[in-house]
Amino acid sequence: MKTGFKKPLSVGLILMLLTTLIAACGGAKNNGNSENPAAPELTLSEIEAKAKEEGSVVSVGMPDSWANWKDTWADMQSKYGLSHTDTDMSSAEEIAKFDAEKDKPTADIGDVGIAFGPVAVEKGVTQPYKTSYWDEIPDWAKDNDGHWLLGYQGTIAFLTNKKLVANPPKSWEDLKNGNYKIVTGDVTKAAQAQMAVLAAAMAFGGDESNLEPGLAFFEDLAKNGRIANVEASLANIEKGEVEVTLLWDFNALNYRDQLGKDQYEVTIPKEGSVVSGYATIINKYAPHPNAAKLTREYILSDAGQINLAKGYARPIRDSVELPADVAAKLLPKEEYANAKPVDDYKVWEETAKGIPQQWQDRILVHIN
Repeated sequence: MKTGFKKPLSVGLILMLLTTLIAACGGAKNNGNSENPAAPELTLSEIEAKAKEEGSVVSVGMPDSWANWKDTWADMQSKYGLSHTDTDMSSAEEIAKFDAEKDKPTADIGDVGIAFGPVAVEKGVTQPYKTSYWDEIPDWAKDNDGHWLLGYQGTIAFLTNKKLVANPPKSWEDLKNGNYKIVTGDVTKAAQAQMAVLAAAMAFGGDESNLEPGLAFFEDLAKNGRIANVEASLANIEKGEVEVTLLWDFNALNYRDQLGKDQYEVTIPKEGSVVSGYATIINKYAPHPNAAKLTREYILSDAGQINLAKGYARPIRDSVELPADVAAKLLPKEEYANAKPVDDYKVWEETAKGIPQQWQDRILVHIN
């Protein structure tokens, strides 16, 4: 290395060069990936101004058709001039993308199932942002540092075809005592279906560490020939051959409205059910970090929460007053009195690993 000097540098000159170097590093452009822990936090107005300069927001797993994201993206364009593109993918794929593209990032923000929030943090691909609505978010629905937080929630519900079932079930006990078939979906693979098992377990005294009450419940139904081994899809329900389907409430309500309110009923089982949801994660390496933060901010705003409710997703902020026509899309709050979230998702993650084999051994063996 050439130094240009023929004798050792003086201490004073070394200090001067170090000072200059530190100042130069401090003035380097920060791409928003939180690598500089001493960087001052921006005010909301500063975030908005910088987001407008960035000009766009790139999402993953937040397509127009899911939870009415299209209205939020339209608002981000009209209010802040942010163009938008999305690539639909699973929660695991979103996290993998953030990690794989750290040197050449393309995505800013994603929407993942709540169980994947801690996974993303452990992987080191997120950056925190709490939003101005932080105190209104329940503790169970957010990371302590703001690396992930729920924008909306879902609860396992019953979707009943009233033309096939004269007395739609209002409870797990009703479900047990009926004489119709039930669709759970693929419990060996689908998170929604596995949550249905957890919901039944919680209703009968179990929890994320003890699924026995739920497995026993479905085992009894299977032995009596009451579980239909088909996908819990709109196409299968639409054929008019599915009596009762276990779904997230936002999916069930959406299907009900598509298939006909007069023919289908959606109910939260009165003994209890499980509440979960989807959380935004902001890419640590986001090319448009302020646009991502502004997007999260808007999602938690009254307008953003109403947009989600238009897509049948229950807002995470209870204080939001929904317009009458939007509120009519959802179930009354009192139906959720006995629904509760998972206490420990790390425990649930471990428990869920054993569900496929248990379902195979105890339930599928009784299904033709």
